[in-house]
Amino acid sequence: MISVVGEAVIDLVESPDGASAAHPGGSPANVAVGLGRLGVDVALLTRYGADPHGEMLARHLAGSRVRLLDDPVDDLPTSTALARPDANGVASYDFAIAWRFPQDPDPKVHPATACLHTGSIAATLLPGSTSVRALVERSRGRCTISYDPNCRPSLMGSPEQARPGIEALVALADVVKVSDEDLAWLHPGRGAADVAREWFALGPSLVIVTLGGEGSFGLCAAGPVERPALRVPVADTVGAGDAFTAGLLGALDRRGLLGADASGSLRRIASDELGHVLDEASLVSAITCTRPGADPPTVEELAAFGADQRGQESAARF
Repeated sequence: MISVVGEAVIDLVESPDGASAAHPGGSPANVAVGLGRLGVDVALLTRYGADPHGEMLARHLAGSRVRLLDDPVDDLPTSTALARPDANGVASYDFAIAWRFPQDPDPKVHPATACLHTGSIAATLLPGSTSVRALVERSRGRCTISYDPNCRPSLMGSPEQARPGIEALVALADVVKVSDEDLAWLHPGRGAADVAREWFALGPSLVIVTLGGEGSFGLCAAGPVERPALRVPVADTVGAGDAFTAGLLGALDRRGLLGADASGSLRRIASDELGHVLDEASLVSAITCTRPGADPPTVEELAAFGADQRGQESAARF
């Protein structure tokens, strides 16, 4: 089982004409949904309000085969994020966020958890971030720790304020996924590859950097791996990074590389195998980009899309 800890929000995606459409979102919740749709046993520890937006989130999570850890409903409004995609479909966000654990300030995950994933707002915004950090520290060595900073500058202060906490979690993690945009914000003027090497030296088995339309690269003990992006028509990029994370963790799970007993195998992953993992994660992300909002594919859609791509490639050779 993969346990995901963090925020669930409603993305209010604004169109160029000023209209907005509500889509379930929140980085950790998106990862949980992506995993559930890929057929991975997944549970989410989160919060939302007793309001229509909260009801939308509850239906969305249940429909994507995501189990809930504890009762997520509290007396605060459901968090929202106003997403404004630019001409290239890349979104900027304005947040109205409440992040805490409604039932227990000292949360726990399921004892069968092989991997604990967290990140983004949940790992940085008080008061919930204190509990998240403590949970990660307690879980280290008992399961694989996965972390995505998914930086939100409007909520995280300056890079100088955000860096220590983020890099402390990097040092606790086994798998780190981060975007080049996040690294550029955290370390302005420095190359993503240089920062990724520094993060890898802090202790993770894998550091994966996504490069948007340029693909991704990963660092492991066997060396660096670079993979291209899959070219698709882009509706927007809302949830694309979270879909990549879900695809990444799903690919590692299928290979038996998650869990305390698999820590040695994860650290010794071969570079060609990591390349295949990145390709699988990229495919999940690419499909998500073809439709509005954070709407990752099901395992059936993934198979159909892959078959269609292979058919097009075969036809192009003749």
